[in-house]
Amino acid sequence: MSILKFGLITLVSAVSIGFALPVQSATSEPVKEKTIVVIGDSIADGYGVKKEQAYPEVAAKLLRDGGHQVKMINGGISGSVTAEADRRVTWFLKSKPDIIVLELGGNDGLKGTPANVIEKNLSSAIEMAQKNGVKVLILGMRVYTNLGPGYSKEFEAIFPRLAKKYKTALVPFVLEDVAMKKELNQSDMKHPNAEGHALVAKRVAKALEPLL
Repeated sequence: MSILKFGLITLVSAVSIGFALPVQSATSEPVKEKTIVVIGDSIADGYGVKKEQAYPEVAAKLLRDGGHQVKMINGGISGSVTAEADRRVTWFLKSKPDIIVLELGGNDGLKGTPANVIEKNLSSAIEMAQKNGVKVLILGMRVYTNLGPGYSKEFEAIFPRLAKKYKTALVPFVLEDVAMKKELNQSDMKHPNAEGHALVAKRVAKALEPLL
């Protein structure tokens, strides 16, 4: 057999084998589940509603329905204040969260805690989270003007200032369109009912989505 003829046979055979072999399709990497920790007060804790009706759980469901794989850890504790924020962030870092949601300050405001103290407490918590590579979402609050319009303005300004300083995500007022609405709150007019939590959850889920 001539060298030329042998070469042609080899080439044809190689091509035939190549076409006969199955083509492996590229497989995408599995989507990593993101862990979200909500560190909050009685609102996050779902005071007065069922656990599954509290906004952290509802927000997690909305995100999952949108195709995101998330694990939500609800660290809401009734009565929580910002003085506990640093310690609580340190504790929840054990869960290796991707995102920490800070919903604190409301109880401080009700007690008239100086705005600079609240800001210092939250700053420490944010710095601790970011030092460990955790993204932060701040949920802003507002207070009644019974402590004076000056205090309420100082209090409200804390959250956007922190978000700007630390380049975090922000919901300026988490109870927007819910606060003081009888049909969306429990009888105390301080804690959302199930319908109120559903609206809060939509706002929180929307803010979380770009962080995932």
